[in-house]
Amino acid sequence: MKKFLAVLTIASALLLTGCSQTNEAASVGDFKISQTELQNSIDAVIAERANIDISQMQLETGEELNRGQLRFKILMHTFDEIAKELKIEVTSSQIEAKKSTIIQSVGGEAELPKNLVNAAIALQDFNTYVRAIVISEQISAALAQSGVAETEVSTKVGDLLSAKAKSLGVKINPRYGAWDNEAGDVVAANVTGDAVKPSDK
Repeated sequence: MKKFLAVLTIASALLLTGCSQTNEAASVGDFKISQTELQNSIDAVIAERANIDISQMQLETGEELNRGQLRFKILMHTFDEIAKELKIEVTSSQIEAKKSTIIQSVGGEAELPKNLVNAAIALQDFNTYVRAIVISEQISAALAQSGVAETEVSTKVGDLLSAKAKSLGVKINPRYGAWDNEAGDVVAANVTGDAVKPSDK
């Protein structure tokens, strides 16, 4: 019984440390991502695969898919926070124009579902994704104008995302893994082992 209680105490502590609310998949600063919201996107991605020939695709499944969808939501929100900080405004007309460009680039409306499935983006999240692209392009243009070499712009945008997520503070419900501040990514719990980054050093 004592051993059982000890395990239960540790599990409870992990849950409290990861996310304070039971329905919370993650938090980015004060912004909360619920497990319900996350599961809706996961279910949508899986459902949309049923309508597409996926035989030649290498798609995320299981925990990898869960982490991928959570990563997507965290990064999309981080883009929004960067936009606020830099006073970048995104209009509905900009989103519609970018959507049109993307649809044309993949071969038209008929090809869009296949491409979204391959990218693991639920149709319901497409607008959010496009908004992030518009923000990213504006950041990239500003970086280029400031003298950053074209070959380094993408890396700088990635660095900016990671730094912003770190400053906001990302917490992950342990059932989905953990947040790696250095990589700016959701990783499997203990994927690198405790010896890599010991907490007492």
